Amino acid sequence: MKLTELVQRAPVPVPWEEGGNIPWNEPSFSRRMLDQHLSQDHDRASRRSDVIDRHVEWIHGTLLGGEAGRVLDLCCGPGLYTSRLAALGHDCVGVDFSPASIEHAGGLSREGGVDVEYILGDVRNAEPGAAFDLVMLIFGELNIFPPADAALLVCKAHDALVPGGALLLEPQRYDAVRETGESPSTWYTAEAGLFSDSSHLCLEEHSWDEESRTATTRFYIVDAATGGVERHAMTVQGYTNKDYGRLLSEGGFDGGDFLDSLPGTPEDGFRELLAIVARKAA
Repeated sequence: MKLTELVQRAPVPVPWEEGGNIPWNEPSFSRRMLDQHLSQDHDRASRRSDVIDRHVEWIHGTLLGGEAGRVLDLCCGPGLYTSRLAALGHDCVGVDFSPASIEHAGGLSREGGVDVEYILGDVRNAEPGAAFDLVMLIFGELNIFPPADAALLVCKAHDALVPGGALLLEPQRYDAVRETGESPSTWYTAEAGLFSDSSHLCLEEHSWDEESRTATTRFYIVDAATGGVERHAMTVQGYTNKDYGRLLSEGGFDGGDFLDSLPGTPEDGFRELLAIVARKAA
């Protein structure tokens, strides 16, 4: 883009029509994102290690009954959950779009002496197999997909589970999505950051679409040296709890248990997420 194109942009974005999502699969972006996943200074990309440890303890002890099972982690990132679950004896498969995350996850499994299968690809069309005791899609990832794709993922999860197997979702709350869409525009400068290895200005603006109940965030990255502009956009779908229940029902599940958060999450952490456990009929 040129700066003039930024000035002349459409004032209101059409959901998912400006790139759909930030470039998780672009090699340099995925490398920079991996640094954020592994940071112990914040929980914005992945949780810190102590929180993940508590989540895994609950997943292992409660959802899987403390017995070795077969686990599929969709949007697994750098394998922070799968590596721990595999160390507890579970047979794990992880799928993610980010090449840097999948490479790191493979390294974790080798270092830990565990055998985890990692698939680099889009979870919507990946073929990770079947007969899983647990399918996970956590940290708000369900909401980044258009509704038809989200419904497809729930159906695929149901098909991948054994009878009595569990689906663990950690989606975003409706009010949190709306709040993001109604947030004011912001900007910052950085010598390097998530969107660029070079000095740049990041302009960030948000939009809420009441009809589709989506929040779209645009990121304009202005290179300090050249003035060139890159645009990225991310749309997030808002669902009420009733909507989530309908999504599960249409995907073959008979309802689900709604939790305020994943057990083990700090009281002051990520209140914009809830947790849902749904089981395939035995």
